[in-house]
Amino acid sequence: MKYISTRGGVAPIPFSQAVTMGLATDGGLLLPETIPLISRATLEHWSGLSFVALAQAVIGQFVAGDDIPREDLNLLISNAFSRFSHPEVTPVVPVGDHYVLELFHGPTLAFKDVALQLLGNLFEYLLKRDGGRLNILGATSGDTGSAAIHGVRGKKGMEIFILHPHERVSPIQERQMTTVLDANVHNIAIQGTFDDGQSIVKKLFNDLDFKKNYHLGAVNSINWARIVAQIVYYFYAWGRLSGGNCERKVDFSVPTGNFGDVFAGYVAKRMGLPMGRLLLATNRNDILTRFFSTGGYYLGRVHPTMSPSMDIQVSSNFERYLFYLLHEDPRAVREKMAELESGNGFAVSEEVMRRTGDFRAVAVGEVETLETIRKVYQAHGYLLDPHTAVGFAAALETPGVVCLATAHPAKFGDAVKQAIGREPDRPKSLAGLEQLPRRVEVLPADVNVVRNFIMSRLG
Repeated sequence: MKYISTRGGVAPIPFSQAVTMGLATDGGLLLPETIPLISRATLEHWSGLSFVALAQAVIGQFVAGDDIPREDLNLLISNAFSRFSHPEVTPVVPVGDHYVLELFHGPTLAFKDVALQLLGNLFEYLLKRDGGRLNILGATSGDTGSAAIHGVRGKKGMEIFILHPHERVSPIQERQMTTVLDANVHNIAIQGTFDDGQSIVKKLFNDLDFKKNYHLGAVNSINWARIVAQIVYYFYAWGRLSGGNCERKVDFSVPTGNFGDVFAGYVAKRMGLPMGRLLLATNRNDILTRFFSTGGYYLGRVHPTMSPSMDIQVSSNFERYLFYLLHEDPRAVREKMAELESGNGFAVSEEVMRRTGDFRAVAVGEVETLETIRKVYQAHGYLLDPHTAVGFAAALETPGVVCLATAHPAKFGDAVKQAIGREPDRPKSLAGLEQLPRRVEVLPADVNVVRNFIMSRLG
């Protein structure tokens, strides 16, 4: 299995190089040359596997044995999920007429742990095997930062620099990042939006001399390893509900801002997973919903909401989907991305839009989010965080949908309190978080200021 860029400027490279490259050197995103197609017999077999065994089977489809030996890969995967608090890792829970796929049982109580615990192990393994150092750079709208930090804290040969929008993440999200005081962890609060931070990260990765000289690596969902790990829980949920019956199709509702989690579901469907439609749920920042409704991908202003991890206008993984939508034509992708980067967006033709039938997109407002948290709690005693509530609200009229629960409700206590009148009970991992010492640097949203800060820390 080799990897290519959505923009066509990278010769095919192995999985291990794709992991350390992160953003492709031509500014595009990396994808496998081909997506493996899974047979019905294999699907039936996979449906009965434990999460770890399934992860080893699914991820193994994307890694050549001469790149990372299968025994080594399986151990990295097994170790990645050893810190999850639930024996099933990502259990499927019935809630009324729907199902909730709980993705928040990792160290930072967010779905990002599923991928970032593995990515930290992969980085450590490859650095030990191949030598060198890696300086990880990423932007976060809330959960990626803490999950990435907890995935690589204290690991040898790595430093991590995480940018988050100053005072635009939840207090617990901020504390989960800034109270990690390991010497290799550097938190930067950007005086702007997530999109400002993401723009800075992309500019630094596209400065190829800086990227090479300072050994930059990516943990955002631009890193293909993030996507491949998230594919696993779509297969897992289907297996738990279907019992291996390949005639049973499952619909999924995915709250998303950066298009990474829902894109993993799209890849699972292309692999042959019996799936109906993917319900793409956004909050007020609805650029993705507008695209699937109109064919126009036009930027707007970022609006702060109670689901801050989705307060995004530039969805970094959308370029991967665009590649498939445009018949895997790198030239066409380059043209559309040039339009986006030179103006405020682009549009695709009606003929292209006819190929978007895998998705149905819904935007959910603040009032509806609160009402969903309240109604689900009153009817079923189940507490949703505001991001999961967005996905649940989008699926309310469609029974049997699997709704992805992307974070524990305790991470967003203020929103939950607005909905039910009290804050949710906190897991032990969040106890006393406000009393811990913090370390963070507040900087303007300026690429040169951030570049100089990184250089000053690395020497």
